[in-house]
Amino acid sequence: MGRIAGRFSRVEPRRRARAFVLGLLSDLPRKNCWTLAEQAGDANPYGLQHLLSRAKWDADAVRDDLRGFVVEHLHHDDAVLVVDETGDLKKGMGTVGVRRQYTGTAGRIENSQVAVYLAYSTPLGHAAIDRELHVPRSWTEDTARCQGAGIPDSLAFATKPALAVRMIIRALDAGVRTSWVAGDEVYGANPHMRTALEKRQVG
Repeated sequence: MGRIAGRFSRVEPRRRARAFVLGLLSDLPRKNCWTLAEQAGDANPYGLQHLLSRAKWDADAVRDDLRGFVVEHLHHDDAVLVVDETGDLKKGMGTVGVRRQYTGTAGRIENSQVAVYLAYSTPLGHAAIDRELHVPRSWTEDTARCQGAGIPDSLAFATKPALAVRMIIRALDAGVRTSWVAGDEVYGANPHMRTALEKRQVG
């Protein structure tokens, strides 16, 4: 936590972030703001919800710090970057990016939010080092809906492979060394992704 402490301008969100991370690392069978708050000794989830939705901290800088930490501890000449997506089931339609779509979490079409993740994998272990939320075209083409959800006007629709390329290039530009990127057919069959990797001489 010392590595990311400076990304929080106030002590309260820094303490909440610590409690949040410790909760995620715990053996709780179900992890959400309620259970994580109870694990931290709070009577309600409001503090953690504030951290995730309204508190001021630099999530991208924390991502960069995490990536540096992971590569530092798991560095290996045979490192591979792995791209995959996962869905979170949602009941309402107000969460950014939610729509009825296929998610492996349920194994069928469900109301869900999907994110693409990038992991750093070596013989020493593996960990996620980046993430991009997939915001469907039905969202990006609805200006009023985006504004209501706090999505910046600059956000444009991007396919899941395009999000993967964005994360891979970000990792390579930060000095992460890898000879290969692995992913399922959604990514491996995408010509734009293959071209981007070829330009960087990555298999």
